[in-house]
Amino acid sequence: MWLAGAGTGLWVVWAYDNTPGTAGKAPASLAPDGPVTLASDRPTLVLLAHPQCFCTDATLTELEEALARAHVRPKTYVLFMKPQGFPAGWSDTRLWQRASALPDVIVIRDDDGQKARRLGAETSGQIVLYDARGALLFSGGITGSRGHAGDNPGRDAVVKLLNNETADRRTTSVFGCPLFATES
Repeated sequence: MWLAGAGTGLWVVWAYDNTPGTAGKAPASLAPDGPVTLASDRPTLVLLAHPQCFCTDATLTELEEALARAHVRPKTYVLFMKPQGFPAGWSDTRLWQRASALPDVIVIRDDDGQKARRLGAETSGQIVLYDARGALLFSGGITGSRGHAGDNPGRDAVVKLLNNETADRRTTSVFGCPLFATES
């Protein structure tokens, strides 16, 4: 009986880790007056994140790896969601500090997720990558499961696109916490 209980518990954890969050739908193009300022001379990458989500740590690891492997350094934003009604410092976490320590990364508090909504994000860890003209190149996650860093199709696609190579895919699943509370 103990073995059956342990097996069931492990299966539940495995299933949670490997179940993607709600897929977001990023706009096919980003207007000049969009939620972030596009770079005119290089791609623009945006990570939409929940500052209290344990999965975000792995996403930041993968972002750091992708940027280190990129031949073309994108203009990079990390937008941390702060729900309405929460105190101003709620989003100022260790994850915010870690993102701020990444070279040439702009970290922004996204009040009530207004920018995340405009970028079509639903789940923490959503990455959107736009070219210099504002055309969507990639939308998805850069981890292979919740809270786990390591080789995965999302990071590989972003690196290839930043290196002006052909990516195997333009979308991937996102593994993270919901950015917005669901209404009952």
